[in-house]
Amino acid sequence: MIGLEVHAQLLTRTKIFCGCPARFGASPNTLVCPVCLGLPGALPVLNREALALGVKVGLALGCRVRARSVFARKNYFYPDLPKGYQISQFDLPLCEDGALEVPLPDGGVRVAGIARAHLEEDAGKSLHDGAAGGSRVDLNRAGTPLLEIVGRPDLRSAWEAAEYLRQLRDLLLFLGVNDGNMEEGSFRCDANVSVRRRGDARLGTRVELKNINSFRFVQRALEWELADQVSLVAAGGHVEAWTKTWDEANGRCVRMRRKETSEDYRYFTDPDLRPAEVPDALLEAVRASLPELPREKRRRYEQELGLSPADARTLTEHPAVAGYFEALGGDPRRAANWVLNTVRADAAFQGLDARFPVSAERLRGLFALLDEGRLSTTLAREVYQHMAASDQSAEEVVRARGLALVSDPATLEATLRPILAENAKQVALYRAGRTNLLGFFKGAAMKATQGRADPRALDEVLRRLLEGSP
Repeated sequence: MIGLEVHAQLLTRTKIFCGCPARFGASPNTLVCPVCLGLPGALPVLNREALALGVKVGLALGCRVRARSVFARKNYFYPDLPKGYQISQFDLPLCEDGALEVPLPDGGVRVAGIARAHLEEDAGKSLHDGAAGGSRVDLNRAGTPLLEIVGRPDLRSAWEAAEYLRQLRDLLLFLGVNDGNMEEGSFRCDANVSVRRRGDARLGTRVELKNINSFRFVQRALEWELADQVSLVAAGGHVEAWTKTWDEANGRCVRMRRKETSEDYRYFTDPDLRPAEVPDALLEAVRASLPELPREKRRRYEQELGLSPADARTLTEHPAVAGYFEALGGDPRRAANWVLNTVRADAAFQGLDARFPVSAERLRGLFALLDEGRLSTTLAREVYQHMAASDQSAEEVVRARGLALVSDPATLEATLRPILAENAKQVALYRAGRTNLLGFFKGAAMKATQGRADPRALDEVLRRLLEGSP
């Protein structure tokens, strides 16, 4: 039984309760103020954009959005939590009772429930320097707006859990609320995992896995923990409630501390913050702003454009890739093939942004030359590489480098006659009925022209020469 808790950093310009910039990579402790430092007398004020983004995610997940949600103080003590408590939401969260569809390898779908999605502030970051023998604290991240998305224990394998995370990340990317970067910590996952004997209605004791920063590590950690729990229970033992993390170097989960419960955090309503209100006007405005979601886009690509499920899935892993594909227009299978096999490999991704060496408009110009029969697919890929290394159009590259197909009959005949003369035996066999040798001559001609012979024109000239008199 697996349930995931995802902490997604919301893409606001400022932090959730103060005006400090919410960005990654600044010098330590430079993006701070009395509010996020927890200094006495500093009062928090809710960032309304963070509220709107939280509502957006809730609607996309099919959640019920509360008209009035409440902030609470979650009390615990750690060096990177300057106030000694985290402002979060507990019994009255912003969003409740949603679901996320997880496609399964057999073509089915696992509908994983979403128990809640609530707003909270992030803590700072502890930096441990073993060489220097100490630890430091960077509070730049303290107060960054988070949406914690708590899944129900509906997932049944480590593979499903990793796919759930990919589907959720894709959704957040297309909504424009999160950049999906696990390495920078803006998309983080904690996994709750337990086992029970088949037929037993009671949930087993759960273990929490924290601080895992890649989909691959999440899957490996869950596989190890599940195997460990099954082995323990099968031998008559009992699982204990621990918080663990994944030790990649040794390929195992290791204990961090005993698992806390909600009572340990002593939640109570934050007296400094009014309830967060979502009026009908805001709810409808956010609903109207929802884009086509990844699962809807994939379904359209498959049903209307005739793409394979695998191609539709890959095209919708990032909104910039899907946008590029749709901007190409024309034959969807050809466009998908180019995007998946050529364009995507050359792209540079940074959060929601992507840089493509050849714009969709310039690639459409290359497709036009293909449609006119002036380029073969092989030549087109060579032209593309020159386009990627310059700002030239396809037409300019073809003219400058002489890469157009050779279709002039006289030129092709001049190329073919020496080939036929050098292969007189094969010519005789062809004329005796071995017509499958046509491919042999075509291959030789393509080699001689470096792949630039127009296949249709070449076929006509070759047949005329082979079927003529010796």
